[in-house]
Amino acid sequence: MADRRATATWHGSLFEGKGTVTAASSGLFTDAAVTWASRTEDAGGATSPEELIAGAHAACFGMALSNELSSRGHEPAQLRLSATCSFVDGTITTMVLEVSAEVPGADDAAFREAVEAAEASCPVSNALRGNVDITVDARLVS
Repeated sequence: MADRRATATWHGSLFEGKGTVTAASSGLFTDAAVTWASRTEDAGGATSPEELIAGAHAACFGMALSNELSSRGHEPAQLRLSATCSFVDGTITTMVLEVSAEVPGADDAAFREAVEAAEASCPVSNALRGNVDITVDARLVS
């Protein structure tokens, strides 16, 4: 079992205030700025919970897909992932994952099977499922 920890601070009102988020376990980033405007308007150099969730989902899905492909004898040369998390009227509504995969020796059927299995096994997908509409647009490239 592994626990990962992040910390956050917030100062002021929701709309005029500001805060920070820190990856406490890894120390990879500290005091990354977060504001209401970064959630609803232009990011302006600040991150948002939605951007962090999108990044977590892209990374997690990539690991899950790599595992599913490798377990089927098709180790990926490279997976490129992009996740777009939509925040509408105070609710995270959708997550769109776009995947471009270089997988030597894999045909489209094997790739699609691995994508479906990854979507079912990805821990972040499972945490969001039922609350957020998740779409996966995956393509195999040569």
